[in-house]
Amino acid sequence: MRWSPLIKAGGTVLDIAAGFGRHSRALAEAGHRVTAADLDVSGMADLAAHPRVELVAADLEAGAWPFTGSAFDGVIVTNYLHRPCFPQLIASLAPGGVLIIETFGQGNERLGRPRNPDFLLTPGELLTAFGRHLQIVAYEHGEEQCPRPAVRQRICAVNGEGPFKFTGVA
Repeated sequence: MRWSPLIKAGGTVLDIAAGFGRHSRALAEAGHRVTAADLDVSGMADLAAHPRVELVAADLEAGAWPFTGSAFDGVIVTNYLHRPCFPQLIASLAPGGVLIIETFGQGNERLGRPRNPDFLLTPGELLTAFGRHLQIVAYEHGEEQCPRPAVRQRICAVNGEGPFKFTGVA
């Protein structure tokens, strides 16, 4: 949420692997129109009637990308890693669109789940995957203790040239 003020006010947001909708809820309350996608959207059933939220039940790892031809002002991915989706994440960004990804990195296997190296980013992996296509605003990789011990990697990148207004970004 720290980088969400970079998303165009009232813009459209795609929340990938939305889970129970933590980010979808916050972004909708901030005035964005949110498409919340996950294999199982039952944890967000209460959002089905929300005027700014669309729930999409989709298997993001099998079949066609359900958002081909759509462009979003923000794409959010948290605690989910499916590398084959990386090109679709880029293609789903509108000009000026903001990509925010946060998931687990190598080293997390000694602290908790996930432990499978297929689900852990290598150091700099997000920079390598997105740096050639998007303008990097922020990148982090390291160990943290809150809300629980974990090694995380984060990136915020924009589809376009900077400089960017950091109004409201802490």
